[in-house]
Amino acid sequence: MQIMNGRVFLIGAGPGDPGLLTLRGAELLRCSDVVLYDGLCNPEILAQAPQAEQICVGKHGKSRIWTQEEIIQEIVRHAKAGKTVSRLKGGDPAVFARTAEEIQALSDEGIPFEIVPGITAALAAGSYAGIPITHRKYASAVALVTGHEEPGKKETSLDWSALASFPGTLVIYMGVTTAKHWTDNLITAGLAGKTSVAIIRRCSLPDQQILRCSLEDVPGLLGSHSEIRPPVIVIIGKVTDLQIHEVQQFAERKPLSGQTILVTRPIEQSESLAASLRDYGANVIIQPMIKISPPRDWSEMDDAIDRRKNWDLIIFCSHNGVKYFMDRLHFRKLDSRDLFGIKIGAVGSKTKNSLQQQGIQADIVPETFSGENLANCLEREANGKNVLVIRASRGNNKLAEALKEAGASVTQVVSYQHEDVTDVDENVRMKMKEKKIDWVTAMSGETIKNLHRCFGDLLLQTKIASISPVTTEIANQLVLAIAAEAHPYTSEDLVKAILEVVE
Repeated sequence: MQIMNGRVFLIGAGPGDPGLLTLRGAELLRCSDVVLYDGLCNPEILAQAPQAEQICVGKHGKSRIWTQEEIIQEIVRHAKAGKTVSRLKGGDPAVFARTAEEIQALSDEGIPFEIVPGITAALAAGSYAGIPITHRKYASAVALVTGHEEPGKKETSLDWSALASFPGTLVIYMGVTTAKHWTDNLITAGLAGKTSVAIIRRCSLPDQQILRCSLEDVPGLLGSHSEIRPPVIVIIGKVTDLQIHEVQQFAERKPLSGQTILVTRPIEQSESLAASLRDYGANVIIQPMIKISPPRDWSEMDDAIDRRKNWDLIIFCSHNGVKYFMDRLHFRKLDSRDLFGIKIGAVGSKTKNSLQQQGIQADIVPETFSGENLANCLEREANGKNVLVIRASRGNNKLAEALKEAGASVTQVVSYQHEDVTDVDENVRMKMKEKKIDWVTAMSGETIKNLHRCFGDLLLQTKIASISPVTTEIANQLVLAIAAEAHPYTSEDLVKAILEVVE
């Protein structure tokens, strides 16, 4: 898709669950150069834009909150530099998100923009709490009300008398620290203090909380003294007595509910594992421990491609290897037809599937996915053959050694860089210290090594799920116990292994 330079997208991130981002929002994030995001946006959504410069404009209690003028200046600066900019906002851009000011600034500068709707918190909170915010008997209207008007206003824009007599459901946004103010105003204006209320915190996320009380009790639960911190939505009215109990009970019955799991895969590959864990109710934190990038020098790969007619067999050790090899092949104006007559081996089901997506059927795939087992499969065919192994910049040489022992002439070529991530999120480190992470996933030996370098003995306070016996062996060398191991060695089976331990 061609997007003109200097365009801005104002994207609704939804209420929290990254799965609730719209398809359009995800599509535009993937083609953005810069993403400016609010603290209320789930950072996992940023996995949709691994290529972009990612700028947090402030998170309550964690970092300085940018002023609206600073945000506008940053958007305009990048757009004028010819960049594609996404402004990611929690919920929907048109609901209490100050989008009008950004639109005006973009219009004044002549910068084209697009507004992408998101699921606003009021609608999500009702659905996820099992509260129908409209009802044929009790609520034919819904009012969305801010609990935090613009500071410095001489007088309120809210008609408390009209809201107190409103014939429907009231939904209060941004009402935590001002709870006493707006509840007092509603009660003084005539709304009964015994009116039913539901307080929903972190709606749509695995650790969602639902508190039920009366209007007059809200200040005792919220306010600056409260441990209940944003994001919070408050639903007021008779509909809060009509909750669909099964909604919350179903969420609580999920096998990984209450489990916080650290996913450590490279950012661009983390979402498939994270999504599967979320489906089982887990609270997922993404902290990549490995980063993937193209090789620093393509000369060896280009030489291997130039000599493609010499290879009897090409073995791909990972789906990343397939991606970078085929990308280079296409860059050279070649394609899968230029591999005609060469046998293809694959290590791993994802590697086999990646080849299929390129129109290539692997000739040799071991029953159990590992380099050693593939070597065993090739024992008879390897003798006297020229074998090209497409691999990462790091990893063991067991496959190449086994092939040489079988009589093959082996050439190994690095198709991508496999490096450690050193900048660990301090929030993740703190959660680890506070024993708030139940599981850590280890997807390779290099991953477990870097986990140990970054977290040390803190890993003893959590359970580790290993992708393979090789990873487990390295963990044991570091005196780290493995609580679950995948078999076969796939991310899907890693989830199953965790489920078996938890259940």
